Order: sequence, then structure tokens, then C-alpha cells
Amino acid sequence: MPAQLVALCFDANDPLRLARFWAAVLGWEPADDPHDAITLLPNDDTGFRIRCLASREKKTGPNQMHFDLTSTSLQDQRHTVARALELGARHIDVGQRPEEDHVVLADPEGNEFCVIGPDNEFLADCGFVGALACDGSQQVGYFWSQALGWPLVWDQDQETAIRSPHGGPKITWGGPPVAPKTGKNRLHFDLAPPAHDDQQAEVDRLVSLGATRIDIGRHEAGQVVMADPDGNEFCLLTPR
Repeated sequence: MPAQLVALCFDANDPLRLARFWAAVLGWEPADDPHDAITLLPNDDTGFRIRCLASREKKTGPNQMHFDLTSTSLQDQRHTVARALELGARHIDVGQRPEEDHVVLADPEGNEFCVIGPDNEFLADCGFVGALACDGSQQVGYFWSQALGWPLVWDQDQETAIRSPHGGPKITWGGPPVAPKTGKNRLHFDLAPPAHDDQQAEVDRLVSLGATRIDIGRHEAGQVVMADPDGNEFCLLTPR
């Protein structure tokens, strides 16, 4: 049985402010969380939570992953952008071309996200959270497909994408060139072991797929911190 993707975690200097921003943009609600985090629960088919974790570290470069939010029309796209700006987002330049139909923004902590135009066929059957777009290799796309048990929905020119059998956002990897990793990622996945399985058995399975155990210093008791084949950190939670 594969692991379950429980949450996308943001390291945040002001977790409450960041959580309020994303709650307002996405329309998600706060949820109880046994961990030391501010957590948002999806009200759609996204299938995983957002957890905002306190961190003193400052953002120093582009994130390895970001949200692609979808639009049903140009008016809808403009509304999403205006709403995000009103809540504390800002326009940023990441090298996008003028003819591209997506708008690149950063949330109050500088985390990049895109508001995609209405004619994007790749995300046409996805909800408002259309994709979690990642900088990563073809190998890491294969790894996450096996780790989560999500089928590949794109595998071309070393670009990959997976999607839960239950729907929700796609997770995509853009292929080479992959930007060099300069420190701990500000965004990471929290996974849970399969039902009725123990944590060590899942650690062993993930290692057999290409993951490694790592030590990042402080982390929650009982969690196992690991890295995927591209070196991106993720956490395997304690079974509950």
C-alpha cells in the first residue's frame, strides 16, 4: 500500500498571517491539528491540507514548488489576482514572457504562485488548485508516482506529472535543467504510512524507491525526515 499525502507544509516567519492569506484565497477553513502548526482543511477535492509551520529562517531564493491556480474566464483570472493583491500578495518577475497568459504573484512571505489563464488545456479538468508545479527531474516524478500510488498523467520530454486516482490537483515536474538546491526547502510534503502499516516498514519501502533518511536538526518527535531522489525534504509522520 502507498503512503498518503497528508499536507503541504510551508515554513513561515508569521504562520498565522500566511494561513489567513491562503484561507482567504482558497476559501479553506482552519482545522484542528495535533502538531504544532496552523492548518487549513480543503473544501474541495484537493485531498491534502496546508500546514504553516513557524520558522526563523528567511526566504533566500525561488521555491522548488508553487501553486498554479486556475481560471474559468479572463474576468475570473483578474478577480483572483485582485483578491490576492488585496490580501497581501504582490506581482513578481520570474522571467515570464509578455505573451504568456499566467500572472505570477508572491504571497505575504514571498512564496511564488501563478494564476493561470482560462485556456490552459492541461489543467482544464482540475479544480481551483490546478497543480502543484515543481522544479524537478523525471526520476523524481517517477519516485513520487510510486511513493503515493498516483499514476503518471504526463511523461514527455523529461517532464512528468501525477494525479491522485480520486482527482484533485496535478503535481508536475519540469525536468532539466533543475535549479541547484541551496538549503532546506520552505515547502515540503507530510506523508502518513499506509493504514495498518508501521512507520519503519514505510521508511524501508521509500528507501527502496530511492529516498534517503536525513537529519535536519529540530523536527517533531516521532517524525522521520527523508529526502526524495532530488534531495527535497519530506516527513513521514508517526502512525495514529
